[in-house]
Amino acid sequence: MPTPFDPEDILHLPLMANLATLAEDGAPRNAPVWFHWEEGALHMLSGETASSARRIARDPRVAVEIVQYDNAGGILRHLGLRGSATIEPMDPALFRRLLARYLGPDEAAWNPWFIDKVAKIEDPSGRLIRLVPDSVFTNDVSFFRSGPSLATA
Repeated sequence: MPTPFDPEDILHLPLMANLATLAEDGAPRNAPVWFHWEEGALHMLSGETASSARRIARDPRVAVEIVQYDNAGGILRHLGLRGSATIEPMDPALFRRLLARYLGPDEAAWNPWFIDKVAKIEDPSGRLIRLVPDSVFTNDVSFFRSGPSLATA
């Protein structure tokens, strides 16, 4: 009983996405990622030696799943994106926009340890995974608590 919704409703929220790639032996691999949606493309952080980047370089076919779930509020919406991803050089301005979704707009308030040791905005080995989806699937099953007569739009 798929109930579609506008993907933009999910793509601009600071949710976690799951990036699925294929290992060399064809086995699926899954990684949770922060993301940023801009100009019809999903951007996710990576590095030149990161396992997701290595798998995408070998086989660019990916799936990305994003779920908005609020049990108390009765919200359950699923967004699936499929296509061939690319590994792009780090774009510090784009990466800052990605981080602002999760850390807030005031860079002065960001945890300096996290920025220096984990995010490494200016690291030349940083990469961005870019996906312009070939297909998009949405399903709103927010009626799981109320039944379909009270479903959210």
